[in-house]
Amino acid sequence: MTKEITSIAMEYHIENLDKDLLIQLYKGILKPRMIEEKMLILLRQGKISKWFSGIGQEAIAVGVTMALNKEEYILPMHRNLGVFTTREIPLHRLFGQWQGKASGFTKGRDRSFHFGTQDYKIVGMISHLGPQLGVADGIALASKLKNKNEVTAVFTGEGGTSEGDFHEALNVASVWQLPVLFCVENNGYGLSTPTKEQYNCENIADRGLGYGMESHIIDGNNIVEVYKKVDELAQSVRENPRPILLEFKTFRMRGHEEASGVKYVPKELMEAWAVKDPVLNFETFLIENDLLSNSENTTIKAEIITEINKGLDIAFAEEPVIPDETNELNDVYQEFEYEGVDGLEKYDDIRFVDAVSDAIKQSMQQHDDLVIMGQDIAEYGGAFKITKGFVEQFGKDRVRNTPICESAIVEAAMGLSIAGIKSIVEMQFADFVTSGFNPVVNYLAKSHYRWGQQADVVIRMPCGGGVAAGPFHSQTNEAWFTKTPGLKVVYPAFPYDAKGLLTTAINDPNPVLFFEHKGLYRSIRQEVPADYFTLPFGKASVIREGQDVTIISYGAAVHWALETLNNNTEISADLIDLRTLQPLDVETIYQSVRKTGKAIVLQEDSLFGGIASDISALIMEHCFESLDAPVKRVASMETPIPFASQLEEQYLSKNRFETVLKELLEY
Repeated sequence: MTKEITSIAMEYHIENLDKDLLIQLYKGILKPRMIEEKMLILLRQGKISKWFSGIGQEAIAVGVTMALNKEEYILPMHRNLGVFTTREIPLHRLFGQWQGKASGFTKGRDRSFHFGTQDYKIVGMISHLGPQLGVADGIALASKLKNKNEVTAVFTGEGGTSEGDFHEALNVASVWQLPVLFCVENNGYGLSTPTKEQYNCENIADRGLGYGMESHIIDGNNIVEVYKKVDELAQSVRENPRPILLEFKTFRMRGHEEASGVKYVPKELMEAWAVKDPVLNFETFLIENDLLSNSENTTIKAEIITEINKGLDIAFAEEPVIPDETNELNDVYQEFEYEGVDGLEKYDDIRFVDAVSDAIKQSMQQHDDLVIMGQDIAEYGGAFKITKGFVEQFGKDRVRNTPICESAIVEAAMGLSIAGIKSIVEMQFADFVTSGFNPVVNYLAKSHYRWGQQADVVIRMPCGGGVAAGPFHSQTNEAWFTKTPGLKVVYPAFPYDAKGLLTTAINDPNPVLFFEHKGLYRSIRQEVPADYFTLPFGKASVIREGQDVTIISYGAAVHWALETLNNNTEISADLIDLRTLQPLDVETIYQSVRKTGKAIVLQEDSLFGGIASDISALIMEHCFESLDAPVKRVASMETPIPFASQLEEQYLSKNRFETVLKELLEY
């Protein structure tokens, strides 16, 4: 068709679109509208708990989704019901999701659109909005690495563009030329905050220039314009991978969520946008131009009503989720069958830093698509030269220098996992993880529990004091993560353990925080198998045995304890090196304490809120009858880590340990 016709408030340029496609587009925007109208009734009846309306914005979700191939990932927001319906998710499963039923996608663990599904190549949002932008980068990177010629589309709102994640994700996508369509739905308000208080430029699309990125402004209420433009761009991006910023001009006709209302919106603004309703305009256009008859329209609506009612009947008939502690606990982590590999034929005397490097190198040989990302890790070899020479061996696709944007890189690692690729993220210093804290504790940690998606990511964390690096390069911050269900935390003290545990961390499909004490990098040597080998998580190492006291420690503090025992040969102690903090080998601890009757926990971290407190509590709860003295904890001062060596020496727990240990023995 070549006809160009004006219908009420907008023009539809339908060149090269046949009637069947136009009807398909109409059905596409009509279905989410009718579902929403039903949901608003159910909300008033108290049959669903909350609703984020996308009424008035249907053309964006539907047009973008129809322009993509079904195998291409879409990362929608909570107003993008049209993404889910266009991908033909059975309605009873959507309704079950919104009612917290088991037939939904999160088993009642999350609500509304906070879910993903590999079956439909949809990755839902989290409430923090921004992280999904970086996740899209990772999915697109996987497509590029696998030469799949696919595009990834990710949605956010104009409010979300104020988040740092938006800047980081667009910057990374531009630097790496990733095939991502960044779809910004500019609907006028972030909750009640108007755009004039959200950003100070005329159009969000104008920002594309700053990222060296192509950008376009699209009428988000015009289904034909959305579909045609996105289809054109998607085809182009498949052939020439690159990111594109799309700003869809639209309006939110209802509140942020129904409870908030729209009293803060000027009446004349609501009236102006009501005239531009995407569903009513397109319906009128089709009928007025003999592309859709009234009887056909009636039939289409009746079929959708039938589908909605059938889905609701199934969802309402389903029994509520039955709480089961075992099921809940078992779904926190992806199941991992540890496979022990000995590699014990030949040993080399190597440093801790060499053991870490060997583990990564041999793992990259084991997993031929494993990617490592971090600042300065390519030609420079990383701040500690752990990846020196890796670019020459594995290439820049797999050994990737990153911009300084920890959040986007953690998110990209999550995206790689969704697309089936393992990755390692090197934090230049463990301290810098704060810049990527949100995606670690809210995205990586919770994805498997929420919707069964593994986060196959290892985050390497060079940490620790004793090297006069000051408050921003010396923290040992493992306690931030040991209390976060869904994360595993590893903290070796010896080269042998570092290599064997790091290879296991990379094999494990769950997110692992791997702490490497930088003070040990070049100060500790050990005989380590030259070949690839693994060690199990959750198994502590008893490196000294005795009768009088149990010493429990990890990381550099293990060496402080060894030094104390070497200087006090009369002390008969079990010295337990925990090696992994999550999972924690409590049985080895309990067995030792029941034998010795006394326990002391030594950590480098400051005392309050550290893992020593939990270990002490566990011992008190499970070994109380065996104790001959209170459990003692020794930790660093309750201050940030100072720079001057004499202040740092005072800060660290090392010099207080011997005194407390002897006091405990004399109790």
